[in-house]
Amino acid sequence: MLKKTALATALAAAALVPLSQAQADDYAIDTEGQHGFIQFKINHLGYSYILGNFEEFSGQFQYDPENLEAASVEMEVQVDSLNTNNAERDKHFLSSDFLDAGEYPTATFVSTGFTPNGDDDGMLTGDLTLHGETREIEMPVTLMGEGEDPWGGYRAGFEGSAMLTLADFGIDMSDFPEAMHELELYVTFEGVRQ
Repeated sequence: MLKKTALATALAAAALVPLSQAQADDYAIDTEGQHGFIQFKINHLGYSYILGNFEEFSGQFQYDPENLEAASVEMEVQVDSLNTNNAERDKHFLSSDFLDAGEYPTATFVSTGFTPNGDDDGMLTGDLTLHGETREIEMPVTLMGEGEDPWGGYRAGFEGSAMLTLADFGIDMSDFPEAMHELELYVTFEGVRQ
């Protein structure tokens, strides 16, 4: 969840170094080549799911396979780039009933730590700001791969997902079935080493 500008990738992210003594490589998320996605899935009344994405985001991450604890990511999402393939629904989601994009035009994610579980997996912790509220979230992430690309660059790609309780971000879902109170956020992207 493509035209993207400077969370994700946002979203998710989108998604690695608290600036420390570590010398991790800097990567820019490839939004120009549309190799990043910030998507979400939310239950609809207990009957099905609504799928959507944010089409405009930017971000960067730091990654060193020899020092995974130093990984970090920062992303920013343009909330009004939400797309669920239904213009009227998108307008409602962006209204003050839900995301209130006029008041809160951006969402951001800034990592605060990364704990590797192995060579290709780990837990990313960070601060997600959405709808004017900042909450710490945890997102399991996986390295999809890394290496040289056909254009002379070097890339690394990641994916991760997390469940978000919308009330934690001040989004009132009390008039809707409990199944709609949570949203699954999915982030995947490639970064180009700078």
